[in-house]
Amino acid sequence: MSTRRRRPRWSELRPLLRIEPPHLGSTRRRLEAAASIDDLRRIARRRTPRSVFDYVDGAAEQEISLRRAREAFSRIEFRPRVLRDVSEVDASRVVVGSPSSLPLVLAPTGFTRMMHHEGERAVARAAARAQIPYALSTMGTVSVEEVAAAAPGSELWFQLYLWKDRAASLELVQRAAAAGYRTLVLTVDTAVAGRRLRDVRNGLTIPPALTVRTLADMSLHPAWWINLLTTEPLEFASLRDSGGTVADLVDRMFDPSASISDLAWIRDQWPGRIVVKGIQHPDDAVAMVDLGIDGIIVSNHGGRQLDRAATPLEVLPDIVAAVAGRIEVLLDTGITDGADIVAAVANGATGCLVGRAYLYGLMAGGEAGVDRTLSILRDQVTRTMRLLGVSSLDELTPEHAVIAGSGPRARAQTP
Repeated sequence: MSTRRRRPRWSELRPLLRIEPPHLGSTRRRLEAAASIDDLRRIARRRTPRSVFDYVDGAAEQEISLRRAREAFSRIEFRPRVLRDVSEVDASRVVVGSPSSLPLVLAPTGFTRMMHHEGERAVARAAARAQIPYALSTMGTVSVEEVAAAAPGSELWFQLYLWKDRAASLELVQRAAAAGYRTLVLTVDTAVAGRRLRDVRNGLTIPPALTVRTLADMSLHPAWWINLLTTEPLEFASLRDSGGTVADLVDRMFDPSASISDLAWIRDQWPGRIVVKGIQHPDDAVAMVDLGIDGIIVSNHGGRQLDRAATPLEVLPDIVAAVAGRIEVLLDTGITDGADIVAAVANGATGCLVGRAYLYGLMAGGEAGVDRTLSILRDQVTRTMRLLGVSSLDELTPEHAVIAGSGPRARAQTP
């Protein structure tokens, strides 16, 4: 017997119609359509010159370290518990003395006004609204004082590279302390510049040079170029030396002779908390404990320094075990989802730092794009916690997020 057909009634069709009112801004439409960090990345790629996007998106040499970092998170095997009350979930955490609504800090990134003309000001304001700490880079394009003024009352960290000119380094530290920055992040994995081949092939300089290639790119990204050329010059806020490629600048100014004694000197000069970024070995982590450092960041610089370096997520458990709770351990590199943050916390990290994720948002839609990044990550963190059956971060254990498959720990256990 065949199915009988009939004309649908208006009363039946009306509940199915969902006509959204038009939004008044193309930026808002773009951002609301983004459901993931990868969606923001695709928008960012369309809206910025290739050299700018590649600077954010790329890594060193063959980019093996970055791929491995992301692949390690893909091997996380979540093991949820059921019938737990997760009607209320608390994802907040105090990260190295800084209260945060998520186990998250926005990482220091250089040349941020190259991604969007508002740059660090936009990031600081978005972080303040989300109640998340923001770390300003030594290679920033807005001064420590201007960022503090743009986001009054925010939780600000300042990231320092040790320069050959120690007096200039000390001056920067003092300015940051006077402006209200409470945590100093010392990055220690940049004895020399990593070889970032995308930047080499794109001929990226700071500020961008007007070559035949860049002039041709203007026709594809006119809004970006108009913003660049009609706002304050793109330059480093804290450096007297500028021009050339990123690698040229690093090799001119950064000190490859820096040692543990320099870290002790910084400890004496800085009145607040100190976090050391770039730890990849348990012995180095223990050395930081012995120096009285407040926190460490397990990091390979987003894969942008030494290619084939240790994968942060894979070495995290060994480093956490080595320091035995005597120092806070954070993690960065390869994080593209709130579930990655939950996995890192489950394996012993106090919290995580993200850089590329919010820069994709910044390139996609300015300050509103950073807001969208943080909204996406917040939803992903809290949803993952609920599905794991935990109502607070303190309930997470390594049994909730097993690092499955290959890696240093797995290879060590292979008979």
